[in-house]
Amino acid sequence: MSGLHVDAVSFGYNGTGVLEEIHLSVREGEFLSLLGPSGSGKTTLLRLLAGLEAPTAGRITWKGSEIRGPGIDRGVVFQDYSLYPWMSIVDNVALAIRKTNPEKTRREHRHLAEDYLRMVGLSEAIGKYPFELSGGMQQRGAIARALALGSPVLLMDEPFGALDPVNRAKLQDLLIEIWEEASPRKTIVFVTHDVEEAICLGDRVVVLGSSPGRVIAEAVVEFPRPRSRRALFSSAGFRALRERIAEQFRLDMIERLEAPCVIKDTAEGI
Repeated sequence: MSGLHVDAVSFGYNGTGVLEEIHLSVREGEFLSLLGPSGSGKTTLLRLLAGLEAPTAGRITWKGSEIRGPGIDRGVVFQDYSLYPWMSIVDNVALAIRKTNPEKTRREHRHLAEDYLRMVGLSEAIGKYPFELSGGMQQRGAIARALALGSPVLLMDEPFGALDPVNRAKLQDLLIEIWEEASPRKTIVFVTHDVEEAICLGDRVVVLGSSPGRVIAEAVVEFPRPRSRRALFSSAGFRALRERIAEQFRLDMIERLEAPCVIKDTAEGI
């Protein structure tokens, strides 16, 4: 069985449900946008896919093999960049290359790391440390490191969420360019809470509702690639899809607000 499959997965902490009966399939080479509000379990689901957490119920497989922990076949990019601050940006990337190419020399590791940094437009920052770089440059470094692993699956947790709109758009374009030019294309699961970002990047958008997280909607993004942001945002089809997804959010929020609930006292640790 090819692709990434989530079969009836639930997850919770101390009896509190975070995810409930998640069914999800991602084709090899697909760019899937995983969309949802805060509290919908997007990050938790990504951590389950990465093998950083284990499901309470159900199973997750990649190409037929159950995921039971972290693996070199799944690279992860977090929102906070996760670069080692005591290492230069090129050494951060070279460390990933050493994991997958231990037979190569240190000089070869560095040369390959420099190639990946040039790929993401960081040729002038090769010798610098993370604290010397802007947020956008650090995130490009994190993407270069994830790419250097050579993983067929790339899991991205709101990687551009902390950036200003211009740098965010530039990195979105860079990511799509790298993904489209790769052969074979990587399988990407991209977590976001931004509807426009989800549509602009994804082949498909899966929407999670909150408390506990569960799939409430799914939409195929049929706009052809490459996508011009100006043409896309001005099209009636884009506006209709954006409104349809936003309406799912609104209906889910109303449903949750109208559901009976108990507000616990802070003394209970809530």
